[in-house]
Amino acid sequence: MSVRHFSLKRRAVAVVAASALMAAGCGGSGDAGGEPDGPVKIKVWAWYPSFKPVVDLFNKTHTDVQIEWTNAGTGQDQYTKLQTALKAGKGAPDVVMIEFQEIPTFQLTKHLVDMGEYGANAAKGNYVDWAWKQVSNGGKVYAIPVDAGPMAMLYRKDIFDKYKLTVPKTWAEFKSQAQKLKAASPNSFMTDFGANDGGFMTGLLWQAGARPFNYTAAKSPDIGLSVNGAQAKSTMAYWEDMVGSGLADTTAFQTTDFYSGLTTGKYATYLAAGWGPGYLASVAKKTEGKWRAAPLPQWTAGANAQGDWGGSAFAVTDQAKHPKQATKVAMEIFGTSKDAWRIGIDQAFLFPTVTPILQWDYFQGKKYGFFGGQKVNEVFVPAYNGIGEFHWSPFNSYYFSQMTTAMNQAIEKKSSWPGALDTVQQNVSKYASQQGFKVAQ
Repeated sequence: MSVRHFSLKRRAVAVVAASALMAAGCGGSGDAGGEPDGPVKIKVWAWYPSFKPVVDLFNKTHTDVQIEWTNAGTGQDQYTKLQTALKAGKGAPDVVMIEFQEIPTFQLTKHLVDMGEYGANAAKGNYVDWAWKQVSNGGKVYAIPVDAGPMAMLYRKDIFDKYKLTVPKTWAEFKSQAQKLKAASPNSFMTDFGANDGGFMTGLLWQAGARPFNYTAAKSPDIGLSVNGAQAKSTMAYWEDMVGSGLADTTAFQTTDFYSGLTTGKYATYLAAGWGPGYLASVAKKTEGKWRAAPLPQWTAGANAQGDWGGSAFAVTDQAKHPKQATKVAMEIFGTSKDAWRIGIDQAFLFPTVTPILQWDYFQGKKYGFFGGQKVNEVFVPAYNGIGEFHWSPFNSYYFSQMTTAMNQAIEKKSSWPGALDTVQQNVSKYASQQGFKVAQ
């Protein structure tokens, strides 16, 4: 993602035909009555950093459609307002920014337009398979991807040089280098494990091959549930050992102590998403030039398993009076526009999902002074391309809440870390059943 600061990752919604919109009275005649006279005004809710110049650019370059932008709050604040407006049948935007992991939740309430009916499938070729599947189901398109959060390891080169540490290629090497660091500098940690962030933990589990959910809107209410699968348990056992051995810290992300650790050298690495370089530069300014980026360590030497932490998209709600034009906004506000993406990359530190921009020399070759002039996107782009398919549940907020609660209890030694996943599995299974889902474990 970008400087959306960890927990601020995104949500989305479901499939509604144009005729259903008319029948529900959600916006007059839509596009069924022919093309409207004059430019169509499309209301957009989004919290992207530095978004105003992107909106201004769109409005300057489009005469048929104009955006009216509102920042209705960040993350859950916006979602709460959106849910209220959707339920009331009025007050929702035409186009809304939603994080990947929340798309199934909004799909379930059937308030998202199937943009496939308005030409959205034409954009499919601009995205890698896993990213497109985050927002679609067959020919139905619920949102247009904008940014993502492929994971990598950011490390303090000065600390690695001082203690003669080598950049680890596997998690076993990560531990051995952590032990070497601890022996030389007892007050230092190899990294921080932020158990207060469900997206961070899920990204690591994703890389390890864990797949907690098997769910698509087409198969609802059936859902597969495997929060406590073998890969997830082995991953958490690894981190339990790292923390228990004093090699990894457990300070909560987004806290003063965490920011201090990044600045003072308490942490030799930061396991980050594609938006992490910009985030790090904003919270640890005094360390400019000391950081470098490297691929995320692998569980198996020579493997190329990757995980994602964050990502968002634009969806069209069923209150859009002009779903065709709203779809155009969703597809083109960033789309493949180099001018728009130059703003998104330079000012908002977004990591783009669209392939033409990922392959753009300006993006891949961009040197970051904070990273000693390193072209960090040469690390993150291959990570993005290597991410595997992943399903989210229609109750992700509950899942994240259960994960963070259980893992923090494990840190307090009220349970083992793998055992905490058993608790999450039990609680999420019960919750899903209560919501009317047919759970297969």
